[in-house]
Amino acid sequence: MTVVAAVDCGTNSIRLLVAGPGEDTPLTDLHREMRVVRLGQGVDATGTFADEAIERTRVALADYVDVMVAAGVEKVRMVATSATRDAKNRDRFFAMTAELLGRVVPGAVAEVITGDEEAQLSFRGAVGELDADQGPFVVTDLGGGSTEVVLGDAQGVTAGFSADIGCVRVTERALHSDPPSDDEVAAAQGFIAERLAEAFARVPVASARTWVGVAGTLTTLAALHLGLAQYDSEAIHLSRVPLADLDRVCRDLVAMSRADRAALGPMHPGRVDVIGGGSLVTMELARQLAERAGITELVVSEHDILDGIALGLLD
Repeated sequence: MTVVAAVDCGTNSIRLLVAGPGEDTPLTDLHREMRVVRLGQGVDATGTFADEAIERTRVALADYVDVMVAAGVEKVRMVATSATRDAKNRDRFFAMTAELLGRVVPGAVAEVITGDEEAQLSFRGAVGELDADQGPFVVTDLGGGSTEVVLGDAQGVTAGFSADIGCVRVTERALHSDPPSDDEVAAAQGFIAERLAEAFARVPVASARTWVGVAGTLTTLAALHLGLAQYDSEAIHLSRVPLADLDRVCRDLVAMSRADRAALGPMHPGRVDVIGGGSLVTMELARQLAERAGITELVVSEHDILDGIALGLLD
């Protein structure tokens, strides 16, 4: 069996999938892991990676490389998305990844992918287990620094756009108080609406029948909707959240203090300070999709860009 590894290094987290071809499914997970490293700490304001952010990422990636070597990985692809596209000192990041990934496959290095490719990979991973008759699908990948809005069906992507808006970017730009003030929330909502307007102008979502959401903000919102005592990927995957319930969960999180969010069972410690911003982005996505496409619920997928990368390595 060919064993491949996909690494997704975003603004907030770095994630690993080690997988091989399945008997009944295109992909079989051998190892899946996520760590919050906040690589994009301060990038929106300074344009550079902080030393401590690069070090946190190096430690996590070194551990991931140990997993890959032990699993006998033959092919690896590491993609870096929003924060790395924006950072002036990204050469330091690339040198670090080349040193570590070279232990798995000589010459391997992280690559910065475009927003369009990010959207295509996310879409492929997200809809792989859904019935074609539920399409067309609109997939949203809500990250730390960017949000992808992608439209497609069983044949593939028909339109997509990567907007420079995400949970970390919103939080650092507008949400400074604990909990945020009404003025801060209003400023964040204006910023979000402005950044997402181009996405919905470029992606004709009116034909969409199913909204699929991926990435940590949306999976955490689903966990809270389900009332889980702790994060449970199997329960969350392909769960459905009515938009009225989604709105309630989002509003509650925005109004909470960080201490109250931290006390929620499914909440990852690395999301405590930014999930309010992610909730505001989610609310705008839901509003637009309800108005433009008559969408009434969100389908949450644990499969996303990592799965798209791994499937590409196995093609």
